[in-house]
Amino acid sequence: MSRQALGKGLDALLKQTQEVLGTKDTAVKAGANIQKIPLTSIVPNRFQPRRTFNEETLKELAESIKQHGLTQPIVVVFDAGLNKYEIVVGERRFRATKLAGFTEIEAIVHSSLGDKEMSALALIENIQREDLNPIETALGYKSLMQKFHVSQTDLAGYCGKSKAAISNSLRLLDLSKEIQKTLEEGILSEGHGRALLMVPDLKKREILFIKLKSGKFSVRQAEQAAREIMTVKTSAPAQRPVEVVDFENNLQKALGTKVEVKYGKSMKKGSLVIQYNSLEQLENIADRLKSKML
Repeated sequence: MSRQALGKGLDALLKQTQEVLGTKDTAVKAGANIQKIPLTSIVPNRFQPRRTFNEETLKELAESIKQHGLTQPIVVVFDAGLNKYEIVVGERRFRATKLAGFTEIEAIVHSSLGDKEMSALALIENIQREDLNPIETALGYKSLMQKFHVSQTDLAGYCGKSKAAISNSLRLLDLSKEIQKTLEEGILSEGHGRALLMVPDLKKREILFIKLKSGKFSVRQAEQAAREIMTVKTSAPAQRPVEVVDFENNLQKALGTKVEVKYGKSMKKGSLVIQYNSLEQLENIADRLKSKML
């Protein structure tokens, strides 16, 4: 299937998103109806990209619902096999309503949505609300790219983000599971994660991670610490020309990855080795090189 056809499919889905996530009037025009549904008849979205729900913010939302009611209905679709209503978007509102002690909730009910649509709508709604942690967002982007076979450039346009933002988000998945967990829990920020990615040596990255996790480092301070680690050339032979070492260090800082110049005795011939750990990182390096040439 061509990228153009896939792109059109996602374009159509995004238009559908506006109908599904819009006002009650637009939802009704799109073929939905509004009704009160018992909370016991509702199940979460199988494709929910959010993996964590902050208990404190849920309590705050529950208190707001007690005082002012639900300002925006959740969106559901009826699953005949389960004989339940499955949440398309609004699981946080659903949980808060239950926490507030209510037994039913107002919902926009759609007659039919496929698995792909359910997955994409849940992700896009959360991205639009900036309601996901960095790892959930990265996994969501990866899922959309795989399911719709679109490039980072196309996805950036669909989500209203820059290509660099999509690429930087996906690169977070190159971090270890332990580091990813701290990003999910808010112990470290996405900026701290990007600073750690500046250090390609995994052992040195782990040392920096322990340092960041145990102290109060701003993102700027974390980036500076990463640059200092990158600048140290402990394994470089003493006779290695300072010009070569400086060139390697400067290029490493510019590309955010390990760079090595290999040459013979005469130094008239050699090779430049640029290390990468994933296709996303390779694409990011290529973009940086292109921007320097333009």
